[in-house]
Amino acid sequence: MTTTPATARTASTTTPTPRRPVLVLHGGGGPATVAGLVQHLTRPDTQVLAPVHPGWDGTPLPDWCTGIDDLALTYLHLLEDENLTDVLVIGSSLGGWIAAEMAVRDTAHRISGLVLINAVGVYVDSEPITDFFALDPRAAAEHSWHDPDRYHIDPTTLPAAELARRQGNMTTMRTLAGDPNMHDPKLLHRLGRVRQPALLVWGESDRIVTPAYGAAYAKAFGDGRLEVVPEAGHLPHIERPEATYDLIDTHLRRTAPLPLP
Repeated sequence: MTTTPATARTASTTTPTPRRPVLVLHGGGGPATVAGLVQHLTRPDTQVLAPVHPGWDGTPLPDWCTGIDDLALTYLHLLEDENLTDVLVIGSSLGGWIAAEMAVRDTAHRISGLVLINAVGVYVDSEPITDFFALDPRAAAEHSWHDPDRYHIDPTTLPAAELARRQGNMTTMRTLAGDPNMHDPKLLHRLGRVRQPALLVWGESDRIVTPAYGAAYAKAFGDGRLEVVPEAGHLPHIERPEATYDLIDTHLRRTAPLPLP
């Protein structure tokens, strides 16, 4: 069958629908803590990047990487190297801190939206950040989860490789974020210049960084909005995935670039 000129022209001018870049940054527990979120976001209209931070899950920590600002610059360089724009950056806990530090340094305007999920990184005088490094496993569960009995794991029951992975992640987190404890004293005052829409998703029962931290973030951003998820703690995307995903999907649509005319 011979292709007509009209059909040929139609085929040659058809362009694929652009995919929205989404960068997902895990917290101190490692990439496994955002695996469900990454799976949810992976769809035909998105390009999901979910890197493992240097020093987590057995990856090397370079000598030059000594703080959260180094991770922020690393991921800004990644966006530049991949020539990505209109990026939605989603960060959980420590990943939310990295996302905020990225936004204040995003002079190339590659980021078009932010989602911070129970992010550390700032400090609220009235409710100091819990010293997570000082907690035993049961206390860590009590501070992290709305339903600690469901999610607490006795470390003595873990295989040696999994226990080593968790201990290594904790060591890296302490190195990069332990002094001062899980925050940058300057960050809160820098966020006012960030104009990208920022969604703060917070588990109501978080006792590591309480919802007061979500409110502080939302107030500091130029365009910030806080959504509190009931019956969830520090990782609402695990305890209440449907409610959390709905909030993120709405923000994904809200911050999407306008279609070309």
